[in-house]
Amino acid sequence: MGPQAAHVHSQQEAAPRGRLLLVDDEENILKSIRRVLRRGDWDIETATDAEQGLRTLEQFHPEVVISDFRMPGMNGVEFLTQVKQQEPRAQRIMLTGQADQQAIEEAINRSEIFRFISKPWNDSHLVLTVKSAFEQYALQTENERLYRVTQAQNAELKLLNADLEERVAQRTRMLSQAKREWELSFDCMETPLCVVRARDFAVRRANLAYARVAGRTIEEIPSETACYRYLFGRNEPCTGCPLPAAVESGKGARGEVQQAGRTYVVSAYPMAGDDRVVCTYRDVTEEQSITRRLIETEKMAAVGQLAGGVAHEINNPLGGILAFAQLMSRDAGRTGSDLESLGLIEESALRCKRIVESLLKFSRHSRVEDRRLFDVSKCVEDAAVLFRAQLKATPRVELSLGLTDGLPQVYGDPGQLAQVVLNLLQNGLQALPGKQGRLALVTGREGDRCYFAVTDTGSGIEEKHLPRIFEPSFTTKAPGEGTGLGLSIAYRIVQDHGGSFHVDTQVGSGSRFTVFLPIPLQLERLP
Repeated sequence: MGPQAAHVHSQQEAAPRGRLLLVDDEENILKSIRRVLRRGDWDIETATDAEQGLRTLEQFHPEVVISDFRMPGMNGVEFLTQVKQQEPRAQRIMLTGQADQQAIEEAINRSEIFRFISKPWNDSHLVLTVKSAFEQYALQTENERLYRVTQAQNAELKLLNADLEERVAQRTRMLSQAKREWELSFDCMETPLCVVRARDFAVRRANLAYARVAGRTIEEIPSETACYRYLFGRNEPCTGCPLPAAVESGKGARGEVQQAGRTYVVSAYPMAGDDRVVCTYRDVTEEQSITRRLIETEKMAAVGQLAGGVAHEINNPLGGILAFAQLMSRDAGRTGSDLESLGLIEESALRCKRIVESLLKFSRHSRVEDRRLFDVSKCVEDAAVLFRAQLKATPRVELSLGLTDGLPQVYGDPGQLAQVVLNLLQNGLQALPGKQGRLALVTGREGDRCYFAVTDTGSGIEEKHLPRIFEPSFTTKAPGEGTGLGLSIAYRIVQDHGGSFHVDTQVGSGSRFTVFLPIPLQLERLP
């Protein structure tokens, strides 16, 4: 033990065990009690009456007070009552004779005193009573300390609980907000999405797009219903479903699922450490259809380019045939039969040359520098030449031309507009029931516009379809008979030339498509 610790220890041993106040009007009794209690090593103060005792009480602050009952002036009960008021924790002991027994019992009942000692007293009993009083004081003090500590801890716990409750409430609000934000993000996605339990395909969560495809309300989710039954009404997993492969590999997987003529690309993403899988469904039916149509369009463009190359190569030998036929017809001595045959050869060669020239014009790629002033009737006639070759396969279809001569020239690309004419003629041919009927192609002028029109005697167009006939990919034809791109491309070409379409149709009687093209203003001002 160090010097400082030894000093503190000696101070603790020297310190009195408690403070004791003795009040009695007889000096002998005070001396006797002091002598008896000296063995307890307490700090003892005395007073000869109640008033002196109260003055000493204010300065001494005793832990135990011993008072005689009978004293001049204020008796012991009244004195100890005031002691209780000033020092509530001080333990109070009264010395009394047998005659004062009733007053002492009343004081005890009112908790005015802790104990009483009868005169004459037993020294050992007196010492034990005082020790008990000091122990009671210490116990009460400790209880009060523990009470204060407990109160302080309770207050601290209350604050901690309040803080914890606030944190929990705040965390709950944050989780609720995060959940709501997640749900809103989840539901804003246009792609159907769901969370599926891997072991039985049961739908646990889904977004609004998924519920719409399934024809259910979002409130019906979660469900114990399997996704293939919930979404497609099937009794077994879909062919091509990627979920088993995703669960087995632990990685995302993709597959195609066919349902009611629609194609869905299904992607499955397993959750790490969980029995659930996130599945997305993307309807690619239209996308695949458009892709196929674009491939067909590219094929058609390639065929057109090839046809242009072939036509260019054919044009040279046709020129030779035409030249030799003309030279032979000029030789002297030709019979009439020979001249007639040579004339037919020359006429056929000229016809082939005209078809080849029209094919070259049609197959040429459109360029800005190709735009020029041209005759609408001549452009329409070139397109009709090409179309007549196609009509040989449908002999019961009749094509009549009503071309107006002397029309003002219009500005544009004759090759593109010839494509529009061919498209309208092809649509009219496909509209004829049983591949028989009449097609009419006419040109003319109306005000400051020139026009060409294609009329067919086909089935006509229903009124509900009229607003959509120029939409890309829209068609009422059977699969394989049209791409739905023809009228859309034709509409774009006419719009690009500053023109407009006009459609007259009657179901069961046929249709008339008229294309109006503006006449340039400088031509209008010519005399």
